[in-house]
Amino acid sequence: MKEMLIILLSAILVDNFVLKKFLGICPFLGVSKKLDSAFGMSVAVTFVMVLSTAVTYPIYMGLLVPNSLGFLQTIVFILVIAALVQLVEIILKKYVPSLYKALGIYLPLITTNCAVLGVTILNIDSKYTFAQSLVNSLGAGLGFMLAMVLFAGVRSRIEAANIPEAFRGLPITLAAASVVSVAFGGFSGVIEGIFR
Repeated sequence: MKEMLIILLSAILVDNFVLKKFLGICPFLGVSKKLDSAFGMSVAVTFVMVLSTAVTYPIYMGLLVPNSLGFLQTIVFILVIAALVQLVEIILKKYVPSLYKALGIYLPLITTNCAVLGVTILNIDSKYTFAQSLVNSLGAGLGFMLAMVLFAGVRSRIEAANIPEAFRGLPITLAAASVVSVAFGGFSGVIEGIFR
């Protein structure tokens, strides 16, 4: 149980996919302008991360590895992720049309979101068990959500601030993202201290 908690907290705070590994930057910068769309996108990405891990891990371990087809990992994982994103898109379009419209082009881009593919591949590369992979994927999704929601708050404050002309728009957004990223660096010592 302790090991699972370490994996979960590390994925959320220490090894945050957006702020440490710099994966999933496109939706991070594109959808984090409003809190509701940032939260909705984060829920969709978390769902796809966990579900794609639940599907790709058994395919890799049960089909690709025994048949010496491990080199097809990336292609198979992308196909599975694309199918799952289509499922999420259909569900959102039918049951939450306002969120579907708010996410716009960024929803289909979950298919090419390197954070989703990254978590499935890193679970295999880290030699996690199936349960550990699911926990890591959940943590990665929750870390993505934390980064998106925090940054949506930061961006709302930036919009209200009086910023020099040269820094308006993308420059101040990237500067703020770097400060938030550096702030997350302090969590590595905290996690190690708690579980010693």
